[in-house]
Amino acid sequence: MTSSVTPYDQASVAAYREAGLWTGQSLPAGLVAAAERHAARTALIAEGRAWTFTELFEEARRLAAGLIGAEVVRPGEPVMFQLGNVAETAVAYLGCLLAAAQPVCTLPMHGTREIGLLARHVGARTLITQDDFGSGRLRAQAGELLADGVITSVVICRGEPLGTTPGYAQLIEAGATAPAGKLPYLDIDPRLTPALPAVFQLSGGTTGLPKVAPRLHEEYAYNARAWAAALEMDTGTRVLYPLPLMHNAGISLGLQPAIFAGSTLVLAPSADIGTLLDLMQEHRPQLLPLVPPALAVRLLESPRAQAADLSGVRDFVVGGQRLAVEVAERLRDELGIRVRQMFGMAEGMFLVTPAEASEAVRHHTVGAPVSPADEVRILEPGTEDEVADGTVGEFAARGPYTIRGYYRAEAHNRSSFTSDGFYRTGDLSRRHVTDEGVFYSIDGRIKDVINRGVEKIFAEEVEEIIVRHPDVVTAALVAMPDRVLGERACAYLVMEDGAGPLTVATLGQHLLGHGLAKYKLPERVEVVAALPLTNVGKVAKNKLREDVTAKLAEAAGAGGPQ
Repeated sequence: MTSSVTPYDQASVAAYREAGLWTGQSLPAGLVAAAERHAARTALIAEGRAWTFTELFEEARRLAAGLIGAEVVRPGEPVMFQLGNVAETAVAYLGCLLAAAQPVCTLPMHGTREIGLLARHVGARTLITQDDFGSGRLRAQAGELLADGVITSVVICRGEPLGTTPGYAQLIEAGATAPAGKLPYLDIDPRLTPALPAVFQLSGGTTGLPKVAPRLHEEYAYNARAWAAALEMDTGTRVLYPLPLMHNAGISLGLQPAIFAGSTLVLAPSADIGTLLDLMQEHRPQLLPLVPPALAVRLLESPRAQAADLSGVRDFVVGGQRLAVEVAERLRDELGIRVRQMFGMAEGMFLVTPAEASEAVRHHTVGAPVSPADEVRILEPGTEDEVADGTVGEFAARGPYTIRGYYRAEAHNRSSFTSDGFYRTGDLSRRHVTDEGVFYSIDGRIKDVINRGVEKIFAEEVEEIIVRHPDVVTAALVAMPDRVLGERACAYLVMEDGAGPLTVATLGQHLLGHGLAKYKLPERVEVVAALPLTNVGKVAKNKLREDVTAKLAEAAGAGGPQ
């Protein structure tokens, strides 16, 4: 299905290869070569077990052989993923790559709606999921998707098989006895890699047309290697990762850079502060590559953290949204942690503040791109004209690991990319030219997105389902400030005449009933007679945000709930 992927132009491909950024190898071939170099070193620590690179990739090879032998997947076929942070997740991801199948990276909190829309969009027929996640919720969802015919086979990890497809354990067992000959990844023609998806990453909301970023073989491998170089990862580095592994950040900041660098990935089952502190004490990680601001705040509020020795943490990298300067200063003063900030996206571009940079840079910007070949423009919103340094505009990116187009999404691509291939992020930014170098800050958003911690809630998707309620005339979802998560969602509703108001609970039941993920549910409801409009007839969401912010401030001043 390469015709659905926007390719890199031939001149860029040649330049990236000549510069040594792209290697001509497939992604799995590069990962295997790295694993062979680091064979006996510890690759992964999860749930108390350590895996060497040899052990991890041998298990992945067995799974790949089992998937192919049982005809669960075919080379070039996308495979849906819905797993937590367990070793089987890493094995299954690598196993699919070795089988030349394309992992579709969804999150365990996604509901049947999201999984179904994505499966149809990419043409996936197989789902790999985890039996013991969320008290069996994922198994129940898989059964529903199977019964509805959305997918035709389910591979269950850490539990009994579902339906007629063998489970993970059975596939591993079958693969153990399979010949150790060539796996399909070796047959990928290097000439095709600039247009061949290796992995599908979910970028945005799942309204009628999902925004799926097709990560191609050479660029996705370079993305990981560039990050590893920027963070100076090597064979002595231990990386602690507590966020969902099957997310672009988990793959691009955690798993794949660790493999290429020969580092050890310590996989936390959750972002629970007690669990993190236990793992930090036991494994003494030097690098936490993506700490949400909410997690940093919780760390500051933990008595255990205040008493812990965190001196071994070399790089505490905060991302997901802007970090308040006072939080950075408290981390420095109370826990002895020097903060670095980063900015990244499923579409590619990563920025990070240099380790040696001053606090003015580390506390007030998200740094500079991790590759010398990355290109950034700050554009006047709605145009392709660049603004002056220091002026706020839209952050646009192009480079050796930034996609050239979404998968099967011509409408999105027309509005999301410039005429010469720069990705319009929708983020407001400014370029800072300093004595230390050129750095960027993120100063807001153009797009209608709510950043709840590290998770993005696309307002249009939620609004689309809210208005299916028979008592709702129209709805607007806006961000309201939150001290811990940064933002939460507030729904403004206009009700039918005579209808009773919906509450947070009753609206949540409606949304969950349509398969929406729980983290996207509004956490406040305001019923109004009409939504405010701009002079061109659009909903004036800035006024709604101002309204809910004022109400929260008033409640806080009165000692009420925020």
